[in-house]
Amino acid sequence: MSYQRQLIKHCRACGSAVLYRLPDDGDTKQRAICTECQLVHYENPLNVVGTVPYLGHKVLLCRRNIEPRKGKWTLPAGFMELGETTSQGAARETSEEAGAQFKMGSLFTVMSVPRVGQVHLYFLAELDNENFEPGFETQEARMFAEDEIPWSELAFRTVQETLQHYFADKKAGAFGVHTLTID
Repeated sequence: MSYQRQLIKHCRACGSAVLYRLPDDGDTKQRAICTECQLVHYENPLNVVGTVPYLGHKVLLCRRNIEPRKGKWTLPAGFMELGETTSQGAARETSEEAGAQFKMGSLFTVMSVPRVGQVHLYFLAELDNENFEPGFETQEARMFAEDEIPWSELAFRTVQETLQHYFADKKAGAFGVHTLTID
């Protein structure tokens, strides 16, 4: 299944109608171009940023209090905001969703999800303690050992893939950076 984009109808600068055509600059993709001011509208994927918060042999998961997949378990993550770096966004999401104190680590997984027009980036984050104060997006924040993970209740495949890589790397004694595409 391929990404079903929402077609742009009006220019974000002047409000006039747009037409999809090839830009005059040699671009090879059709773009929404304003019929009045000629602004070219580029459509790019959204970045989802988050962390794998861990302490000892356990990881922190959050039970979602919002749709999509309300009530399912996830790693703390969300959409990156303008003006922040990927790691800043991941840290913000972890603070907002779990109320956790942690030391930010290195980039761990990068997953392209073209079906929904997103790129997911997860960072390692070592927890300072197990005191959590979840925000409104989270019903519950809880620590899980690998054999306690509610695998069938995970909200997203990117979370499942990230956790599988985390536990495999933990057993191997070295963390790498994992890149993959989720169809």
